[in-house]
Amino acid sequence: MFSKPQHPTSTSPSPTSAPASDASASGATSRKTTSLISSDLKLEGSITGGSEVQIDGSITGDVRVEKVTVGEGGHVEGGVFAEAVEVRGRVSGAITAKQVRLHGAAHVEGDITHEQLSIETGAFFQGRSLRLQRAAAPAQITQPRVTPPRPEDLVEQRAAGTA
Repeated sequence: MFSKPQHPTSTSPSPTSAPASDASASGATSRKTTSLISSDLKLEGSITGGSEVQIDGSITGDVRVEKVTVGEGGHVEGGVFAEAVEVRGRVSGAITAKQVRLHGAAHVEGDITHEQLSIETGAFFQGRSLRLQRAAAPAQITQPRVTPPRPEDLVEQRAAGTA
């Protein structure tokens, strides 16, 4: 809706319409669209969803989506929670993601919790870098092994008068 379709230029005619069953079989319906917060927009409130968002404007609130890209003119004041985060603009708040990349123009003030973190030369980062801990496999509970006293030890203890 907001993004320009990327079709290769070709001189061959394309079909005018395809049956819905063909589109779903080819996987075209499973492709997620990137939502765009343009540079002239200022949002107050949280954003949640299961897709991608490109932020070129300003958001005051938390962002919880699958992938977040903060453009050079973008600004987020709040937490960013996603699978992957790329920052070229400004984030004032915590970032929690498996993959975080701060490009050269990035300005981040807040803690970053991550599995993978990449910081390019020129990026500004003020905060803590915390490693995202995967859930540990349940530990096997083992019973302590108790060995019964040997008969020789009992004889020695009785002889010494301690038993």
